[in-house]
Amino acid sequence: MDSGAPAGGAQPSKGAQQGGAQSGGGAQQGGDEAVMSESQRRQIQETASSTTSSSKGVIHCLTIVGQIEGHQILPQEVKSTKYEHVMPQLAAIEESPEIDGLLILLNTVGGDIEAGLAIAELIASMKKPTVSLVLGGGHSIGVPLAVAAKHSIIAPSAAMTIHPVRLTGVVIGVPQTYNYFSKIQDRIVSFVTKHSNISRRRFIEMMMKTGELAADVGTVIYGEEAVRCGLIDQLGGLSDALEWLHREIRAQKEGTVSGAQQAKKGARGGVRARRIDKTLE
Repeated sequence: MDSGAPAGGAQPSKGAQQGGAQSGGGAQQGGDEAVMSESQRRQIQETASSTTSSSKGVIHCLTIVGQIEGHQILPQEVKSTKYEHVMPQLAAIEESPEIDGLLILLNTVGGDIEAGLAIAELIASMKKPTVSLVLGGGHSIGVPLAVAAKHSIIAPSAAMTIHPVRLTGVVIGVPQTYNYFSKIQDRIVSFVTKHSNISRRRFIEMMMKTGELAADVGTVIYGEEAVRCGLIDQLGGLSDALEWLHREIRAQKEGTVSGAQQAKKGARGGVRARRIDKTLE
């Protein structure tokens, strides 16, 4: 996680701000099958997102790939996800009465911390059903982005890198710099542990682990291990993500809380209770 470095994904064009929450226009329903229209194809090409409609609901698909770009513009040959494109899309999706749920496809190497956390906070604060699917990699600041959704899924072959904060550029060698790094890192640790089932102690252990990465500090975990340690909710793929979304959309329309959300809330409550007990000791 670079404090000032960008990170990634599909680089949306200038039309991304308007295109984010728009329904596919010509999408037709044929039972449970959604037919892709020409306007949907253009939306995918221009904004790296799409909106599909079926009898089960309207789902917006958003991709976060490459590097998450921060306040400095990345070179044109670097794939990047721009926060100024994604954030208006998220606001439009949450406000749109036509969209029932959000599917987030993640394949990012990480990037700018503040840009990544800003996107993650927006996702976490959404009331609509949201599910993240980690494909390929959800490294560095991609970890908070993955756990920000109400439900997180990782592909068996996907990887996630957990490592301490890095800073690009000039660093002043004074104690205050270390304190600044520590505060930035604590923001990330707090967000991840709040929105997942991993304990703070375990997450910091993985972040500070030595001997696993060559000339570096941190841990690389893969699909099954990410679920086992409580960082990600489920091992699976696209069909699992869509199935979860359809179930949550149905539950929300019926005004009920699904078993999946109840189980997740209970598990997180248990983690928080254990942390409180540990503190009291």
